[in-house]
Order: sequence, then structure tokens, then C-alpha cells
Amino acid sequence: MNHDYAVLTPEKVVVTYRLAGLGTRASAQLLDLIIATGLMIVVVRILGFALPGGIAELVIGVVVTFGFLGYFSLFEGLWNGQTPGKKASSLRVRMVDGSPVSFSAALYRNLLRPADMLPIAYLVGFVAMFTNEKSQRIGDLAAGTVVVHEPRALPRFSPAPHRFGEHPLEYLIPDLRGMTAEEYFALKRLCDRFPELGAAIQSKTLEDVWEPFARRHGVPPIANVHPVYLMEAIVMKYGRQKSLL
Repeated sequence: MNHDYAVLTPEKVVVTYRLAGLGTRASAQLLDLIIATGLMIVVVRILGFALPGGIAELVIGVVVTFGFLGYFSLFEGLWNGQTPGKKASSLRVRMVDGSPVSFSAALYRNLLRPADMLPIAYLVGFVAMFTNEKSQRIGDLAAGTVVVHEPRALPRFSPAPHRFGEHPLEYLIPDLRGMTAEEYFALKRLCDRFPELGAAIQSKTLEDVWEPFARRHGVPPIANVHPVYLMEAIVMKYGRQKSLL
């Protein structure tokens, strides 16, 4: 199995991830199963005390039936591809194109988790991980996801969120009437990926993507303001104007 997985981003930048192996994924899942089981026991005890007998049995049955699905799907879908076990093991679920995992993909890959754990299907999933270049189990193949190692020593940059509200630097952004939807999505993807790029790639993408855009649309550099903040302000302003947020 090739442990390195290279992705060509829409910005024409190659980002390499290290695929998670069976041992690391198994240890992360074992920790998650322990945590999820403990949480379910606590929830069941609370429900048993708080609800009348018949209703308690019904609700507890739902919790027991869907508890593990909810645990893995909610954590991976809402915590950017990580569960507590994956966080402890420095693993993360991503889409095959390297972008953050979507909630629907997280749900889909975990809907097939019980099938992966059945004896025959488990063997099929085990074989699948060793016979495809992305080390994907059955749920990953169906959802279009991969599990990769999270870099520990990569320098981090944390830009402001660009999904809600109004960016505090929008007043510095000129008229965007000439901006295209293609430019919007390119800047948005760059903002999403920027924290995960190495310093050299960050500089290269700013030179290749941001600087031509800034010249074309008359966005001047601002002293002591990193360009990624201006990009996010543009993404938020344009996205709100076009109802894309």
C-alpha cells in the first residue's frame, strides 16, 4: 500500500497526505468505542430514571440502536472529520479530493460501519483497505472519503471564519461587480485549505492566485493585514451579495 496520497487542488497545488494504516485506525476506533459505550451507558441510566417505564424502554432502544451511528457521524460531520479517538491518534477523515469531509459523507460512511464489522464484510473491508491505493474501507469507498494522518509539526495559520455574518474588513473591499463565480470559488477553496498548506506552498498560492486577483480588481495591500483575511472578506461580501453563504 502506498502510504502517501497526493491531491492536485483546484489552485494547481499538490498537497500530500499520509494515509492512515490499519493499526492506527483500529486503535482510534477502539478508543472511540470505549468512549461511545460509556456515553451510552450514562444516557441510558439517565433516561431510565427520568422517563416512565414504557417510554424509557422505547427511547433507550433508539439510543442503543443508533447511538454508535450518531456518535461517529456527528463528531466526524461537525468536528471536521475527527472523533475523540481520531483526535488522540492524529487522524482525520477527508474527501478524496483533500477537502474537508461533508456532513452527508460522514453520515454515509458511518451508515456502512455495521457492515464493515460483520465477520464476512469485515474481511471484505480488510481486503479492500489493502487492495486500493487510498486504504479505504467499504464505507470510505461508498462515501468518497479517506482517513489520513494529521500533521503534528506543520506551522498553522488560523484565518477568520468566512461562513457567517459580516467580515470586519469588508469596508476595505472595493466594488466586486466584475468578480466572477469562478473567482469566488477559487478564493473560497484557498481560504479553506490555507491553514493546511506549508509555508512555501502558502506563498506560492498567494503569488499565483491572490496577487493576480488583487491587481485585476484593484484590492490594495493593507499594512499588517495578511492577504488571507482580505480574501475571506471578499468571499463573505461576494457570497452574501450573491446569496451563496
